[in-house]
Amino acid sequence: MTALHLFDLDGTLMYGTAAPVEISRQLGLESEIAELEQEFSASRIGPPEFAVRLREMWSGLTEEHVRAAFDGAPWLTGIREVWQEIRDRGEYCAVISLSPSFFVERLLGWGAHAAHGSVFPSVPFSQPVDVSGILTPEGKAEVAARLCTRFGVDLRDCVAYGDSMTDAVLFEKVPVSVAVNARPHLAATATHVYEGRDLREAFALARTSRTGR
Repeated sequence: MTALHLFDLDGTLMYGTAAPVEISRQLGLESEIAELEQEFSASRIGPPEFAVRLREMWSGLTEEHVRAAFDGAPWLTGIREVWQEIRDRGEYCAVISLSPSFFVERLLGWGAHAAHGSVFPSVPFSQPVDVSGILTPEGKAEVAARLCTRFGVDLRDCVAYGDSMTDAVLFEKVPVSVAVNARPHLAATATHVYEGRDLREAFALARTSRTGR
């Protein structure tokens, strides 16, 4: 029996932060991203407007900024090890995030079978954001369904790992979920709750649910 493990990025694989925050830090835009994140968290804006405003704010973004943000982010320990174990077990792992695809897709180099983010124009930007490519919480579930088809599994064979209400729709659709350093309202819906900085420990909780050991 195989499985598909679906990982959120912001606040889940990265501890206490998000890709837009780390990228903005490289540009010296800490206060600006804090204000934008607050608007998003308060539901005053949705993912499409958030993405459009990020694009405007990041007018000077380069590949060097993106690389530095990725390399300097506070990643959880054990991500590569977990994904290698998943591969060794004949299972699949994927990242689905509302963050920009040009950041999310870098995780393919760490062993993810798939990595899906909101589609932004190429860096450095010369085109506007096409909001039809910006993921929403519902869109994350749609991506998960497409991945199930790709890998020949069912949503009943999936495990979801997340931290916020953008993961709630997906948590509702899978049998095993792990809230990783999550907000209380999501943690209350999860199969397991993990607080810490080692993905191997969160993965062990999910493995216990699926195998009983």
